[in-house]
Amino acid sequence: MKRILIAGVLITAAAAGGYLLTQDTVADEYTVLNYIPENTAVFSGQLTPFPIKTYINSITDTYSVPPDEIMKSLYGSDSYDPTNSKVNFFLNLAQSYLQNMQDADAFMATFGIAEEIQGYFYTLGIIPVFKMDVINPDAIWVLLDKAEAESGFTHEQRQIKQRDYRAYKLSEEIDTEQLELLISQHNNILTVTFNSSLSEPLLLENALGITPVANALANSNLLNDIISKHGFTKDAISYINHQALVQAITAPDDSLLGQHIAKLMALQEQDHLHVYQQPQCKTELMSIANNWPRTVFGFNQFEINDDNTTFDMSMVVESNNQTILTALTQLTGFIPEYVNDLNNTVLALGFGIDVGGLSPAISRIWNELQQPSYTCPPLQKMQSAIKQNNPVMLGVMTAMANDIKGISGAVIDYSLDESQTEVAIKSLDAIISLSASDPRTLFNIISTFRPELADVTLPANGNIVELSSLLPLATLPGINPKLIMHKEHMVIFNGDKAEKIAIALGNKPITATGIYSLSIDYSKAFTPLVTAAELSGQEVPQELMDMKDYNLRLNTGLQINANGIEATSYMNLQSKIMP
Repeated sequence: MKRILIAGVLITAAAAGGYLLTQDTVADEYTVLNYIPENTAVFSGQLTPFPIKTYINSITDTYSVPPDEIMKSLYGSDSYDPTNSKVNFFLNLAQSYLQNMQDADAFMATFGIAEEIQGYFYTLGIIPVFKMDVINPDAIWVLLDKAEAESGFTHEQRQIKQRDYRAYKLSEEIDTEQLELLISQHNNILTVTFNSSLSEPLLLENALGITPVANALANSNLLNDIISKHGFTKDAISYINHQALVQAITAPDDSLLGQHIAKLMALQEQDHLHVYQQPQCKTELMSIANNWPRTVFGFNQFEINDDNTTFDMSMVVESNNQTILTALTQLTGFIPEYVNDLNNTVLALGFGIDVGGLSPAISRIWNELQQPSYTCPPLQKMQSAIKQNNPVMLGVMTAMANDIKGISGAVIDYSLDESQTEVAIKSLDAIISLSASDPRTLFNIISTFRPELADVTLPANGNIVELSSLLPLATLPGINPKLIMHKEHMVIFNGDKAEKIAIALGNKPITATGIYSLSIDYSKAFTPLVTAAELSGQEVPQELMDMKDYNLRLNTGLQINANGIEATSYMNLQSKIMP
């Protein structure tokens, strides 16, 4: 699992790339942006050099499963066919990747790359293209030759306009559509792309960096506009172009992507996209796409050192529909600061939902989705289904909880009793908070439906009482929960650290801070569990052992901003357990 996470971060940050954007470099130097169409459906680019050597050094100590064990499990899987030379070829490349990822110098030598690299991923129509800087092209050929020799899977050497490239046939002879993997190197840039019946000579020239494309990204200010609009750093930008996708489906003749999709659909028994090419569908779907033009990805923080890697990334579904954005903002509730405090929590989760705003917000969205009245058949069907699900009953169901603005909880710290034969809690610092405009009234309403709460009298605001004095609770070692009431927060907590947070929460006014947030410190969360299990003689699953050694702190969140729906992901990975 750890390798998947690490590889995913590497691919996201390093394999998708671009050049540093300045008007001077675009005009005067060779740049991959000259070969990327401005209307590409997918783009991911590293706009400043990615420190691959430093990154590998920062994650070296996080490995726990040897590469040989990973490869053994792949070769031993039921789906593995030892006679399949194509599979063996790619498994051989994967093995080289995994083995060398544990040594930065070996990795750079094997793949012929420098200490800092730039990479690019984009599409020409439907054809994906990957490019990456290399400083030793011969290393790539040596790597591929080795994989060929050990797998029996070979390439065909070809040339177009004096540009050499390798073609690896991926499809079978009986397949209707033939597909090839193409690999080329020129001017210290590695290109990996695909060839099929869709790849006309000019498209292949574009992909291999021979002939620039018309309306290139290099001549556009699109990437700088995204950076400016969302406040991203200039390290990396990615996006999915919703408008280009809708145009390709509704007007296939107007774009290369549309032409490619039309050719693929012609190979099918039935063209399921034909209905979207009616004039009214084109108009109505493009109107929707203009309201939701892109999904963009960028960094708010990007730092890589030999012993520490920090990524703070945002994904924003851009929206120009102010009615829906206003409605979503209306239902955003309160999440306390302790939920996002990775320095002082083990695990925390918060949901910020303004229940009082939930029904009107959903009603606004429900009404907006019915305007205008669509004539495009698929959109008509969607609107008909929406009309049958009137949210009016939501207001009735949530009326009792209208005051609620959010509920959150966290494990601040904990320890296990290592003297016990079974896992048992020795100490626990934890907190659960309910935020509401009037939590006392809310409790009184709930108590009318719960007889066991009828005689409970909540303490005065600011007072702390043991929860056992209010409710009959079974006693557990190390656990003596207490309750504190504030004007806008009702808090149950256990432990001295949690008590300080619970008291301080009384000074926090309810504001719209987010919809969702999750924080976890892997080492703090799993080390006590592994230690207790080992001391008790229990067998510890390898997955749990991996989590103990994985010194990762992670926070994910969801909120609404003026530009759209934003999902955030913060990751701090330390190569060694810090004292």
